Amino acid sequence: MTMNTQGRPTAPGEAAVTATDTFTGNRALQIEEALLFEIGRYDVTGVDLDEPETFTPRLGKLARKTPIDLPGLSEPEAVRHYVRLSQKNYSIDSGLYPLGSCTMKHNPRLNEKMARLPGFADVHPLQPLSTVAGAVDLMAELGRWLLEMTGMTSVALSPKAGAHGELCGMMAIKAAIEAKGEPRNIVLVPESAHGTNPATAALIGFKVVTVPARADGTVDPEAVKALLSPQVAAIMLTNPNTCGLFERDVVEIAAAVHEAGAYFYCDGANFNAIVGKAKVGELGVDAMHINLHKTFSTPHGGGGPGAGPVVFSERLAAFAPLPFVRVTADGPVLVENEVALEGGETPFGRMVAFHGQMGMFVRALSYMLSHGGDGLRQASEDAVLNANYVRVGLRDLMSQPSGDRTCMHEVLFDDHFLDGTGITTLDFAKAMIDEGYHPMTMYFPLVVHGAMLIEPTESESKASLDLFVATLRDLVLKAKAGDTARFLEAPRFAPRRRLDETRAARQPKLKWEKPEPWSEAAE
Repeated sequence: MTMNTQGRPTAPGEAAVTATDTFTGNRALQIEEALLFEIGRYDVTGVDLDEPETFTPRLGKLARKTPIDLPGLSEPEAVRHYVRLSQKNYSIDSGLYPLGSCTMKHNPRLNEKMARLPGFADVHPLQPLSTVAGAVDLMAELGRWLLEMTGMTSVALSPKAGAHGELCGMMAIKAAIEAKGEPRNIVLVPESAHGTNPATAALIGFKVVTVPARADGTVDPEAVKALLSPQVAAIMLTNPNTCGLFERDVVEIAAAVHEAGAYFYCDGANFNAIVGKAKVGELGVDAMHINLHKTFSTPHGGGGPGAGPVVFSERLAAFAPLPFVRVTADGPVLVENEVALEGGETPFGRMVAFHGQMGMFVRALSYMLSHGGDGLRQASEDAVLNANYVRVGLRDLMSQPSGDRTCMHEVLFDDHFLDGTGITTLDFAKAMIDEGYHPMTMYFPLVVHGAMLIEPTESESKASLDLFVATLRDLVLKAKAGDTARFLEAPRFAPRRRLDETRAARQPKLKWEKPEPWSEAAE
């Protein structure tokens, strides 16, 4: 029996038996785990609940008319089910995570211990300020570190993630423009930018104009100057950029943007490459978000948690949103509303109801304090060193769109080395899964055909990088030798085989349906 197009057995157990020669489909400790709907029973639960007393429901016509039909498991079965599922996840704790532009680094357990201290873990946003002085002090200290590292004037801690921080920075720019009464409605965005950049600008009413990239993926200041006009509000530039290169003309670009009366927004997703090495304020940046959950180690797999503080230059400091921390002679004060403004501050509003993500603040500050300024600088240097170590180890076999040049914290390859093999970037990535690696970022940035973006971060040792490089070299050699089956059939050893991802995205099945009854075949 073969696998169906969704990678699941067409009949319970049969395909797994064919693949593994075991009755259960298990491979020793690699246990086949069915869906909860397939193994649960409707008459079982891990807890006993008394029958409710008679009551009058208040849901009216919204009340459920049919049973909820959620299958249950006993407590041991429930524990085993979710533990087994968790063991199928790939994580930074189980292996190298080479996602480019994502900075999946090791998360020191010290940070987790600090975040679980009762005074931080249990703090509630509705507590009286007099009871959370320690939390406010921590926010002030975190802000001080961020300002020191960036050379900026003020910081908004409340944004919850990178894209939220982008929105915060661009809303401050829009408020500054409106305060001057200028008719600026255009934002310049390089074609290699993160997709959230043009989306953020468009969301708040700006017209996006694309800035073409040079052949090496960097932005030409002359291309920017050609697009500047009295209608341009800002440029959104990532530095180091998404091709893993430092924008060497950033100061000239900033000067031209400022001379035109516009603002310079910097996407700080790649801040991990320059912490302790360059202060963005000295490069001419007016606003930049910082992904605490990337640069300062806090885990962010699965969509959260996150925090995206935004630092502002003197040109935008007055427009930082509420709430914010003001440092006074008597100590830090959390300014939560307009009543507490002291003059000169004109916040554009607020991004969230409360202060932000306290757990993320604690983890990030713990990371900063344990490393110190010199340790943070070394982390940046090691991240760049590791990326270039991977680049040099693969440059004779894999093709680089920008040529053989030193990169920053991530190295970018394209798919030209696969020409004539019948193998695509996706096939190559699926084969990496069989080798026990999470694939690198694929097909991004969009300006590079078949892009493969690798960011090893500073967390990886030389030994782990040597094995990673050797694995990719073996895959490349096998691809060029014509071993297409190894790639087109991959992944062969994952819990599920290759899925039809395009169909799954366009025709998702959002409700489990009981399969047709399956009976044991006759002798």
